[in-house]
Amino acid sequence: MRVVQCRRSRVAKLCLVSVLCLTVLVITVRHSRWPDGLAQLGPDTGEDQPGPLGRQAHVSHPGEKPIFLGEGKKGNFEPDIVTVGEAAGENGKSHQLRVEQKQEEEKLKGVYGFNQLVSDEISLNRTVPDQREEECRNWDYPTDLPTASVILVFHNEGWSTLFRTVNSVINRSPPQFLHEVVLVDDKSELEHLHQRLEDELKKPYYAKVKLVRNQEREGLIRARNNGAVAATGEVVVFLDAHCEVTYNWLPPLLAPIHEDRTTLSVPVIDGIDWNDFGIHPVYAKGSHSRGIFEWGFFYKEGTLPDKEAKKAAHHSEPYNSPTHAGGLFAIDREWFKELGWYDPGLWVWGGENFELSFKVWMCGGRSVWVPCSRVSHVYRGHSCSSCGSGTLTNKFKGVPTTLRNYKRVVEVWFDDEYKEFFYTREPLAKLIDMGDISQQLKLKEEKNCKSFDWFMTEIAYDVFDKYPKLPPNKYWGELKNQATKTCLDTMGKHPPSVIGASGCHGGGGYQMIMLNTEGQLVNGEWCIKADGHDKITIAWCDMGRTDGPWQYLPDTQQMRHTKYDRCLALHPETRQLVLLACDENNLYHKWQWGTITPHWART
Repeated sequence: MRVVQCRRSRVAKLCLVSVLCLTVLVITVRHSRWPDGLAQLGPDTGEDQPGPLGRQAHVSHPGEKPIFLGEGKKGNFEPDIVTVGEAAGENGKSHQLRVEQKQEEEKLKGVYGFNQLVSDEISLNRTVPDQREEECRNWDYPTDLPTASVILVFHNEGWSTLFRTVNSVINRSPPQFLHEVVLVDDKSELEHLHQRLEDELKKPYYAKVKLVRNQEREGLIRARNNGAVAATGEVVVFLDAHCEVTYNWLPPLLAPIHEDRTTLSVPVIDGIDWNDFGIHPVYAKGSHSRGIFEWGFFYKEGTLPDKEAKKAAHHSEPYNSPTHAGGLFAIDREWFKELGWYDPGLWVWGGENFELSFKVWMCGGRSVWVPCSRVSHVYRGHSCSSCGSGTLTNKFKGVPTTLRNYKRVVEVWFDDEYKEFFYTREPLAKLIDMGDISQQLKLKEEKNCKSFDWFMTEIAYDVFDKYPKLPPNKYWGELKNQATKTCLDTMGKHPPSVIGASGCHGGGGYQMIMLNTEGQLVNGEWCIKADGHDKITIAWCDMGRTDGPWQYLPDTQQMRHTKYDRCLALHPETRQLVLLACDENNLYHKWQWGTITPHWART
């Protein structure tokens, strides 16, 4: 990890003529101790040292809450909001390109995954719509909030999206609370992110911006850890590098941490359209959602339960959430360090939001969503050549890194009963080498963390309403038709869609079929259903249920649908999946379960 000091030449000149030379040298030595990698990072490592240069941990201020002033009374950090302007994209309006720009537009979409040409025509300091609740303008926040280091990890990011993020943070954050912006370059290849970037950051406007460059591609998780190690603010705030913060976003995010330093706080996310860069709310007006999950670790959201809503005196107050999407949040830096940062054994991306959420809650902290802190975010809507895994693909030898991360999180934080629910949804995870988790288990023991059952009972109780405890699989693997030797295949389709059969490959994926002991037939989180007799579809499972109508008869190798009293078959002429009157002598009605062994698990 290399920290780039963008104003080094001016500092050097001052050092030659100033008694501050010694101070600058000490700071330089301190920076030189930042580690190049994170393989050894843990709760007791990092650059912090005791003595005059050591960091004093931010302390909690119990009972020091924001004060609601009442309707029509402007809060102490409320800015005068200007939303006028006719230039491209002003006030978060969508922007359209000219017809003759189409070729360049499509080219840049293929590079960045969103309409970079539209972004380039919009001001880096554009105005944005104020989509907060009315109440949010009427809060007074403590004036001694902790200072924040805003960390942006990027890899091959577009110039305008990166700098619009930086500018919005600088322009819309109270300067007394914005300690710095830390840019972490995860080994970008694009030319504009090399010398041009360093030159741009020498401008006085970017005096609070620090650039950290990874010496090799690390992936999001370790790059964020690098940013947290390099940060010197009391709180680290993680944003993606294609965001725009809105008005008075920072004090509401810091206030819960000021009251209780073991708080992880999450802003409400609005959407920036990937194609026209218009800003729109993601959530219905007046609604509150919170982060949950299903047993295969797909991130989900649910409506805030009444039990939680009743705790608030005002609708715009922060509220408890079991987990979060992972991209945008704030946490006390020293608390993050005490928790071992992100588990440095996690690879690239995926599962880190669950890992951090579980250990925050289970080890004595809390996680809240903050309705009055809003940040807009671009979700890519196009494949992109510049945002792939690059050299990381070779580094991990084809092992599915996200599934490996999930297994690692499960084996550290789940109780035995709950581990089985994960392996029911992801049976191939048992084949993955997750690496050494002894340090994570040690941390869990040393901090006397609560059980996962406590977490599910007291914090994430609403998960069970949508995703009940799973019955075990009775059969799983590929399901091969005995007449055609093809396998049941959902073909990557999304519900509701007709599915079929294709050549068996033994690798799982869309051919990984599971039948549980209660008759539910699934591929991943989706159910295989019969729409009448002539259509077999992939469909959403019935919320809150784990049962189904399917029964496999091993003696006759038939898959019977108990509601219709018919059997799954391939039509001998059309080769479409259908339900037909069961015929135990017809090979088109016969299905055999086969073992799945992905290429990464083959020796």
